[in-house]
Amino acid sequence: MQSLTLSVGDRIQARCTKCRKNAEHTIVTLAEEGPGKVQCASCSREHKYRPPTTAKNTQAKRAVNKKEAERKEWEALRPIMNNKEAKAYSMTGAYKVKGVIDHPLFGLGLVQRVAGPQKIEVLFEDGRKTMRCQ
Repeated sequence: MQSLTLSVGDRIQARCTKCRKNAEHTIVTLAEEGPGKVQCASCSREHKYRPPTTAKNTQAKRAVNKKEAERKEWEALRPIMNNKEAKAYSMTGAYKVKGVIDHPLFGLGLVQRVAGPQKIEVLFEDGRKTMRCQ
């Protein structure tokens, strides 16, 4: 556990700007609010102190927020999707933007964009999927 009183020469965890990872650092200078400059124990680079990050938590939060946004977007578009006009999905089919498709696993979806020569991006209830097409 880290002591509450920091001094020059103490070892702390910080985010290294060169290594791009959390690593042990030595405090080189102190500022009023905490460490000013630190030196990385891995690469010996001196840089401004950056607190360690929790990349997995940050990525997980972004993924959850993205899924929520996609679900809200799908719910907003759902009333304009007509089940009767939905085209059954087939990898050999041709699709246009704003076309409604019916996928056997993902259900009803709306073609958002043509993502390449044989790919489309479709918004389903559980998120965006890239699908193969002709």
